[in-house]
Amino acid sequence: MYPRLSDIFQDVFGFSLPFPVYSFGAMVAVGVITGMWLAQRELDRMHGARRIGSVRVGVKGGGKKGRAAVRETVPSALMGTVTVLVVVCGIAGAKVFHILENLEAFFADPLGMLFSSGGLTFYGGLIVAGAAVTLYVRRKGVSGAAFADALAPSLMLAYGIGRIGCHLAGDGDWGIPADILAKPGWIPTWLWAETYPNNILGVTLPESGVYPTSIYEFLMATALFGALWALRKHPYRNGWLFSWYLVFNGVERFLIEQIRVNNTFDVLGVTVTQAEIISLVALLLGLAGLAYTWKRRPEQALPDLSSTTPGVQAAAGR
Repeated sequence: MYPRLSDIFQDVFGFSLPFPVYSFGAMVAVGVITGMWLAQRELDRMHGARRIGSVRVGVKGGGKKGRAAVRETVPSALMGTVTVLVVVCGIAGAKVFHILENLEAFFADPLGMLFSSGGLTFYGGLIVAGAAVTLYVRRKGVSGAAFADALAPSLMLAYGIGRIGCHLAGDGDWGIPADILAKPGWIPTWLWAETYPNNILGVTLPESGVYPTSIYEFLMATALFGALWALRKHPYRNGWLFSWYLVFNGVERFLIEQIRVNNTFDVLGVTVTQAEIISLVALLLGLAGLAYTWKRRPEQALPDLSSTTPGVQAAAGR
């Protein structure tokens, strides 16, 4: 394993970089950049198809006497701020949910857990960042459901790319001990069992290895991204595609939890993980969303603002 990508240069080229490049952080960055780029493309497509309206953004000094003005533009212009919200609120939410899942460890070393580069829970990041982005785009006059549809495929792909970082770092997102005797002959050993040498946690795993669940999640997320991308030109109400995202995400995560190592809790006599609970909630919300949105939307429902509004509109005070 390579917890630091910079170590690859040492092994392959014989020299080390003057600064460490951590695998998890690097892959999360790649996932965010790739996902936001795809989302921007999809927003432009939806705007051109009149599935999502224009947004009004402030332009400093664009009005009379240097006052701020308002300009109509494509909704993809919001992606810069959305990306910042996703990163900041996503990390904060992921950290908070990880702490809630590990309260005993937090009380033992609160500062260590707060400022640790590890210890992030995906669903915490999704919930907090999702709420922040929804509030922001609605303030800009954009349908939160339509914006969520544009983000759905890229969210799935970014999640899969991030899991590659978990695999390279060996950050504990692995499975239970693998049953080597049950391995089909056509599956390579590295895909069935992994010992994660040099993992970032510094723990020694069983010689037989554990299931590399991060790889499984990458493969599933990539396939589900393909399905969402193929469905993105759907004729149904806004929110239909994001509802499918919730269904896919909920099923994928619930299934992987069956062979993944995670903290468990006793709920009404049933042993579950935090991710199992949230994934089931996501699945139910997705099914409810599909039932609500599975109706064809009216054609040409949005006005063509680009042809009816000037590039710069009235100044501050509106």
